[in-house]
Formats: sequence, C-alpha cells, structure tokens
Amino acid sequence: MSRTSARLLRGAAVAVTVGTLLAPVAAGPVCASPALVPAALAADSPGPSPSTAPVRDLTPEVARQLDAAVRKVMREASIPGATVGIWTPGQPSYVRSFGVADKSSGQRMAPDLYMRIGSETKTFTVTALLQLVDQKKVGLDDPIGTYIGGVPDENRITLRQLADMRSGLYNYSEDPGFDKALTSNPQRPFTPQQLLAYSFRHPLMFQPGQRFSYCNTNLILLGLVVEKESGQHLGDYIKQHVLDPAGMRHTVFPTGNEFPSPHAQGYTRQTANGKEADAADWNPSWGWAAGAIISNLRDLRTWAPTVATGRFPDGTTMVSTATQKQRLTTPQAGAVKGAGYGLGIFDVQGWIGHNGSLPGYETVTVYLPSTRTTLVALLNTDTDYRSREPSTLLVEAITKIISPAHVYNLPVTRTG
Repeated sequence: MSRTSARLLRGAAVAVTVGTLLAPVAAGPVCASPALVPAALAADSPGPSPSTAPVRDLTPEVARQLDAAVRKVMREASIPGATVGIWTPGQPSYVRSFGVADKSSGQRMAPDLYMRIGSETKTFTVTALLQLVDQKKVGLDDPIGTYIGGVPDENRITLRQLADMRSGLYNYSEDPGFDKALTSNPQRPFTPQQLLAYSFRHPLMFQPGQRFSYCNTNLILLGLVVEKESGQHLGDYIKQHVLDPAGMRHTVFPTGNEFPSPHAQGYTRQTANGKEADAADWNPSWGWAAGAIISNLRDLRTWAPTVATGRFPDGTTMVSTATQKQRLTTPQAGAVKGAGYGLGIFDVQGWIGHNGSLPGYETVTVYLPSTRTTLVALLNTDTDYRSREPSTLLVEAITKIISPAHVYNLPVTRTG
C-alpha cells in the first residue's frame, strides 16, 4: 500500500514502499553554543513572557537535555542532519544544527541552509485563498465548480471542504500510475492538470463533508482557484502578497528543480527500487500548491507566528480576524484527542502550524499561542522509523522536554 495512505496529517509524500533503514550517522551538534548562531536567528522575539508559562525556561540544563534528546532520536531513526530552533519571548533561544547536510562530502548541517518544506506549502496556498475571501473574490462555501470545471461532484464540494481536507476526492499521489511516472523519472515536470487527472480517474471516497481525509488533490484545485481569481501565477501571488510583506526573503516557490544555495542534500528510499537516493535535484512540481516551496530556518521562524495569528510581523493584517477564526477552527482529525485540522493548518496539542514531507526532507513549523513559542525543525531525510515520520519523533522528544503539557504527538493511521 502507498506511503501517503499511511498518514493522517502526512506531508506531500510519494507513494512507494519504504526499504530498510539507513545506517546510523553520527549526530554531533554543529552549533553547540549561542556564539555560533547567527545573531538574527538567536535574538528573542519582542514582548514579555507570559507570567504562567506552560513552557520550561531554556536554561543551560534544559538545552543540554534537548541536545541529548535530539542526538538520541537521530541515532535511533538514522537521521543524517537536523536543525532545530526554539524561541519564546523573554527566554534564551535555542538554535542548533546536528549531523551532516551532505553524506558524501561530510558537510555539516547549518542553520542557514535551504530545505524543501513539502506540505508546509499548504499553509501558504490557503493563506492566498483566504486573502481572496477577504477581498470577496471567492467564498469559502462556494462549490469548486464555480471556478474550476471537470471536478467530480463539483457542485457539492466547497472550497472550505478542499481546505479542511473533507472533500472526499482521491489523493492523486496515491495513484499507482502517478507513482510509476514519478519514480521512473523523478526529475520530470508535472502540470496541475496532469496531477488532477490521476485523481479524477477514481470515484469519490466518501460524500463531501462526511469525514477528514488528507489529500493533496484539494490543494492543487485551490492553487488553480487562486490563479484564476487573482490573475497571477500562484508563486507570484504568494511572493507579492505573503512573502514580501512578511519579510521572508529566503522562501521561494520553484518552477522546476532549482534549489537555492546553500542547501542540504536530501536522502530518501522512496525510489523505484527502494534503494536510498539523494533527492535534492528531484523536481517538486508534482507537489505544486500542495508541496513545492523551499525555505530556511530564519523564514520559518517568521512564518510560524504569522500564519498562526493572521498578522504580519509589523502588526498589519494578513488575513482578517473573522477569516482567521474560521481557519483556526480545527475539528478533531483522527483518533488522537487534541489533534485537529482546520483550513490548511493543524492544531496538535495546542501547537498550531503544519508539517511537511517530500522525498529527502521533512519539516515542522509550529507555534504555541499561550506562550508565543515558536518551534521549527528541519531534517534531510523522510525515511520512517518504526512506521513513524522522523520529524514527528524529533519534535515529540523536544516537546516532552520544553512543554510536557503540550506534547506534539502527530497521529498516524495505517490503512494497509
């Protein structure tokens, strides 16, 4: 069965079987002291710390515990390299890189490296959609057929159901034909229309709105809606209306397999033969509005509170208060209490944001409103360990230390 069917809140992953695990890689820290962290990354966010904080102070002892926990997960899950950033107003920051960015050269992981962020792209696409909602160019409860034709049950599936993963459409990245096309030539480009064709050859899995089912097809359709109603290419719209106002100068929406430098190499076993490959030069166009964006730690630190609050760093409105409230309505999305999914965003035990998974890379960017804590993790592998994503294992271990009342336990469910 496909890998994508194996996750409840999975990033935009390829549908192939996982092979044996990687050989363990040493995971010593590159940035083991604040002096080695770029000042712009190490600086705390402005504003006082809440008086009753459910997040532990980042004392030297807590930092040592975090170092040990990250190394332990990396050894167990055979993670080549990882970068972690934690920021809480009024507290010291924690920015560390561990292991290697390139296994062949031994280049060390570093906080300034670009990474593919997979399904975190969904937060940007849905932000663009919600801005058009605020401009009254689209309505969340409009049927997709109002904007895009040829969609199964197009007059009943709404934009809201696409954004909150309750459309019932088949996930194109689980289609065997798509899997074969991608793994036989991972550098080939895909158009949005080609991706939709893989989905539309399948009937609806359930009646629209009936239940939650994570589906990349939904975001391809929303990306096309943004393009149609804004008159801009999706990447251009996101840059002009989201990235530039947020000051995110290190986030790009690639048109092909281009990858800014410096970047980490990405290691995956999602290949035609199950053997490990370096996926850095694979073409992410197959993820498009659902998973193509590239970013780095600096920008994701900015994005976590921006997407969670609906306001740009300068305090101006990115998404209206009323629309943001709808976005953050996160009904339970699985068997684990405390884990829910809203409009292109999740809430896992109080942590608001999204994860991402693309061959070779995994990320988590989340924000805890009660303490205004930002947590970002970036990994250069997507190979599961004991049927769990390495990014989930890593962030779970971190939050057990810093926020024991809010442990990030992203649910997973196997369907075969």
